[in-house]
Amino acid sequence: MENKIDIEKLHMSCECIGHNHVIFYYMGYFSQNIIAAMADSVKTRVEYIGAASPTRRKLFSSFIEMAQNIIHYSADSIATHGKTDAEMRRGSVCISVENDRYYLQCSNLVHADIADHLREKLEHLRTMTNDEIRLEYKETLRAETPQESKGAGLGLLTMARDASEPLDFEFIPEGADGNMMFCLKATI
Repeated sequence: MENKIDIEKLHMSCECIGHNHVIFYYMGYFSQNIIAAMADSVKTRVEYIGAASPTRRKLFSSFIEMAQNIIHYSADSIATHGKTDAEMRRGSVCISVENDRYYLQCSNLVHADIADHLREKLEHLRTMTNDEIRLEYKETLRAETPQESKGAGLGLLTMARDASEPLDFEFIPEGADGNMMFCLKATI
């Protein structure tokens, strides 16, 4: 069963549309193959605009983490029976630049229990210094992956480590089913 989302809300949740210079924007269904194609486009665009090498690396790794989070946690999905990807999940991702600052934003629908878990992690990250984030990143690399995790638990830590400001986030109630629109912004 597919959740119905107000397309306009998903589109508007990416604040970069409008006054900022958009480097990359995609709204739709995500799969590993789609992420690979987007990654090529992002690499090319970021190189074309002349971003410094460390900035390109941070932009690229944060972009990949945002896209992977959509694949792992978006509540809006469609089954792709008989395909190599088990599901495709809906969301949006945007990269923009303004005054030599790069902004990565993503949004997708999440179940309420996932929203609570993400909020807890993100609020914790916002209280940490850069050194504490780096230390927790290293410790997480060495630790075993929790069984309930769909990744190694490094995604938000990677984005927080690479960001020049604390990660911004918002959860917007979306319908009677308790799902939330999750919006995340990283500044590089």
